[in-house]
Amino acid sequence: MKKNSLIIIGVIVAIFIFISFFKKSHIPVVHSSPSKEAQQIFNQAVQMVKNGDLVEAKQSFQKILLEHADYENMAAVQKNLNDINTQIIFSNVASASAVIHEVQPGDTLGKIAKKYNTTIDLIQIRNNIKGNVIRPGQKLSIWTGNLNIFVDKSQNILMLKDGDEVLKIYTVSTGANNSTPVGEFTITTKLINPVWFNKGIVVPPESPQNVLGTRWLGFDLQGYGIHGTVEPETIGQQVTAGCVRMVNEQVEELYTIVPIGTKVKIVD
Repeated sequence: MKKNSLIIIGVIVAIFIFISFFKKSHIPVVHSSPSKEAQQIFNQAVQMVKNGDLVEAKQSFQKILLEHADYENMAAVQKNLNDINTQIIFSNVASASAVIHEVQPGDTLGKIAKKYNTTIDLIQIRNNIKGNVIRPGQKLSIWTGNLNIFVDKSQNILMLKDGDEVLKIYTVSTGANNSTPVGEFTITTKLINPVWFNKGIVVPPESPQNVLGTRWLGFDLQGYGIHGTVEPETIGQQVTAGCVRMVNEQVEELYTIVPIGTKVKIVD
């Protein structure tokens, strides 16, 4: 009788072990799919933007780029990042690329812009300054990022970067027959409503034949630079005489942000 009891207990234990093993081996653990997780992060980031939490929203969108490369709505992620970075640059939102400057006697907007390698226009916009008057003791939010420009001719895109970080991507036009030069250049001139000197002919800015549009950012290679357009329908194509062409609204934005001395790298 005792022997039979032991056998029964052994069978029960064996059955219990088998059932436990079966459950562990055959019932899947439910995890959130990568796509669903990315969508949740995206929705949270959009809400952060609505709440004005731009830096936090930027970090969330960057997380999608880094950890969810297969997310189906990546174009919207990049667009949101573009918009957020522009808002951060043009506002007085605290960021790692901004400092607070207390105006000293003798300071001018020009001196401050030169000190921090930024533009007068950007200082005015970030601090809601009308005109050029500033007062000693006034505290100004100054953008101090290491701005540089990268142009990829094969994709007809221009990237505005802060060091290695891409802040914004613009679609541009480059030279027909691969005529846009490759290499590293420096912006040495900036002009509003530039005159176009076309083979000895002076074409004024108001002329419909002036292909330069509303802004000119000239390189240290004579005759080449970044400019606007009177033919926005050609953006994204290789159609220029060698310059980098942008939509007027976007080249005006770039003109406001980047100072003289900004480095430009162009690749095939």
